[in-house]
Amino acid sequence: MPITRWLRHPACFAAGIAGLFLAAAVAMEPAGALGPASAPTSASMFLSTDWSAVGHDSGDTRFSPLTQVNDTNVGRLRLAWYHDLDTHRGQEATPVVVDGVMYSSSAWSKVQAFRATTGELLWQFDPQVPGKTAIHVCCDVVNRGVAVSNGRVFVGTLDGRLIALEAKSGKPVWSVQTGEGKRPYTVTGAPLVANGHVIIGNAGAEYGVRGYVTAYDEHTGKRLWRFY
Repeated sequence: MPITRWLRHPACFAAGIAGLFLAAAVAMEPAGALGPASAPTSASMFLSTDWSAVGHDSGDTRFSPLTQVNDTNVGRLRLAWYHDLDTHRGQEATPVVVDGVMYSSSAWSKVQAFRATTGELLWQFDPQVPGKTAIHVCCDVVNRGVAVSNGRVFVGTLDGRLIALEAKSGKPVWSVQTGEGKRPYTVTGAPLVANGHVIIGNAGAEYGVRGYVTAYDEHTGKRLWRFY
């Protein structure tokens, strides 16, 4: 059972749990050891292969080739670190790990970057989604993850924006509105990056809006095409 498979899609955490992230660098302690330990010195071995997209790869396989965790030692997994999020609302993101940094999103389309081996919060970005947007979503103010490519992190926001951030600092590079007019379009899904295109869909069909998929230039945010 590869470690990243075990981590896959921490969907719908209970509202009373403040967002527990299980690091890819899980401590392989001796059987019988209790409680979380300090970050293991061998943690980096688990990061030899990135989890570079929500679905792991361009084939969306959601399966890691790593073999350090398997059916003979999975019972020895221990908590390596956790981070309390600043909201008790729904959490549905699949974390992405690139070059030792774990990127994830949380309720209200916030984005966090952590040092994957220690859980140190490197930065957090808050797109300041208006609270009134919540009335336009059926199933809480969730966000299902980000995309990472060429030093940038891409996130879709609940109020319909697509935002590019600097991966090192979390500072915005560009932002575009993907919705049409003032209709109740929302975005909860994770973007997809392919061939310099950032591709994003939308939600809102239960409120009578028309669904579509749009591609934007990865570097500039320019709209390239839209498919209905």
